Amino acid sequence: MKYRDHRVALVVPCHNEGITIYNTVTSFKEAMPELELYVFDNSSKDNTSEEARRAGAEVIFVKTPGKGNVVRRIFADVDADIYVMTDGDDTYEAAAVKKLVDKLIDDKLDMVVGCRKVAPEIAELAYRSGHQWGNKMLTGTVMKIFGGQFTDMLSGYRVFSRRYAKSFPALAQGFETETELTVHALELRMPYGEVMTEYSERPEGSESKLSTYKDGFRILNMIVRLFMREKPVVFFGIIASLFALLSMLFGMPVIDEFLETGLVPRLPTALLAASLMMIAIACLFAGLVLDGITTSRQEIKRLFYLNTHKS
Repeated sequence: MKYRDHRVALVVPCHNEGITIYNTVTSFKEAMPELELYVFDNSSKDNTSEEARRAGAEVIFVKTPGKGNVVRRIFADVDADIYVMTDGDDTYEAAAVKKLVDKLIDDKLDMVVGCRKVAPEIAELAYRSGHQWGNKMLTGTVMKIFGGQFTDMLSGYRVFSRRYAKSFPALAQGFETETELTVHALELRMPYGEVMTEYSERPEGSESKLSTYKDGFRILNMIVRLFMREKPVVFFGIIASLFALLSMLFGMPVIDEFLETGLVPRLPTALLAASLMMIAIACLFAGLVLDGITTSRQEIKRLFYLNTHKS
């Protein structure tokens, strides 16, 4: 078992998980006794920290709310060769942890995602209404924009290499962090993989912190922001094309009339068309300038990634 030659840390972001955090930590510890155990308590108001300590984990408190803020602290505070991240709600398959870690090591990957596989009879219990459809839609959108072959982009069960963890900027604040985790791997062209894992319903008395519409829109907003930040030429090129098209729609009749009569009777329309074309040109130049900045930023991140000791 190659993972025994590495420091492997279990990192669990959680908020008000109570008894489920105890079950989560103990099940992972049973599946892989070599794990170093860390629970990041995101301002819980229940006995989460006590249950985590009872399970044998070191508890680190994160006062700033939001899973993305917790992930930032995880990668900053934990020093390990391999990071196993899972949610604290006891829904992910702890027994699959060795498969994920072994795949990371054997295939020389930087990230392995535990794709959720749900038995049909418990699908309605494991997911809220619309969650599966929303996951497929958001994952498909990211794959169309950034490429890649992820099938469950929003899974909270992942394994990372050290150089992934130490090169990840962690700018997201909430549940949109999974999107940022995925795009970071795609933009640096890191090797990644997936492993199918069982996903079960939440234990009785445990409630999901994910808001279907609020967090869905936050994830979609993150996708748009990453699209603008990582592919500015394409993003602003689309906007420039739309403004240029509107400019031509308004301007062509004015130009035709001028060619026929030598007059411009519809001056406001002519000014609108000219203004729209100027906006289109400005958007195009903005995309070109930002592309140079993005390229430099990606080069710096890539060099930092390569300079980080690989586990």
